Amino acid sequence: MHWLIEPLQYGFMRQALIAGLLVGTTCSMLGVYVVLRRLAFLGDAVAHTTLPGLVVAYLNRWNLLLGALVAALVTALGIGYLSRRERLREDTAIGVLFSGMFALGIVLISRTNSYRDFSHILFGNILGVTTGDLVGILLVGSIVVGTLLVFHKELVLTSVDPLHAQVIGLSADKIRYLLLVSIAMSVVTAIQAVGVVLTTALLVTPAATASLLTKRLQRMFALAVLFSAIGTVSGLYASFYLGVSSGGAIVLACTLVFSVVFVVRSLVQQASFRSILLGRFW
Repeated sequence: MHWLIEPLQYGFMRQALIAGLLVGTTCSMLGVYVVLRRLAFLGDAVAHTTLPGLVVAYLNRWNLLLGALVAALVTALGIGYLSRRERLREDTAIGVLFSGMFALGIVLISRTNSYRDFSHILFGNILGVTTGDLVGILLVGSIVVGTLLVFHKELVLTSVDPLHAQVIGLSADKIRYLLLVSIAMSVVTAIQAVGVVLTTALLVTPAATASLLTKRLQRMFALAVLFSAIGTVSGLYASFYLGVSSGGAIVLACTLVFSVVFVVRSLVQQASFRSILLGRFW
């Protein structure tokens, strides 16, 4: 058991573990709606479009995560506005704002004459999470999870049957804005853990893994959180013992869990299909 206890003797590992579990729980629960609505590209877009906000905050010596949050909210609300009432398809609006905001970030970075200052934002630094960061992550996570619980029925109905939601008087636009803002807030907290490049995986992979095993939402939420926790813990331990990037290790662990579930599910389905064929034959 020494190998299990040794990493927890270090304060930075304990704080990283708590931060990873908090971020993973928030992102995986939100990810269920992302998977249902087929918005996987949205998480990636919002994560990348935080770049100009980060650079502006850096140049003016403001709080970096606050700058990222502003940029993420601008992107999320802009996507909602452009795709409102099908003026543009949502994926088109995402593509336009994604490329424009990311290009703006690159232009602003060129003014700093250094790319090194943003490496921890791009690739994450969960081992450098402070107590203040944990408080912020917990606060944002509580707001997002609380919002999901309060508006659960509306989010589910507009995700599964938007036409019926419109008939009974639900505003699909308002619910979409709510979801977009929640995604933006979650992405900003996830950036601290795994960075811009890998944030999408925390939103999509645990929920996608859960969707392979069940179609019931309550079970999907529970499984998504479980798979996120498994990926976070195993990824952090792998990074500690192998000396690799903690953010990358977490995402690879989540991807490995997805791969195992996918393969096992495929084998079970094939076995069931063969048994049905044999039963009919005999």
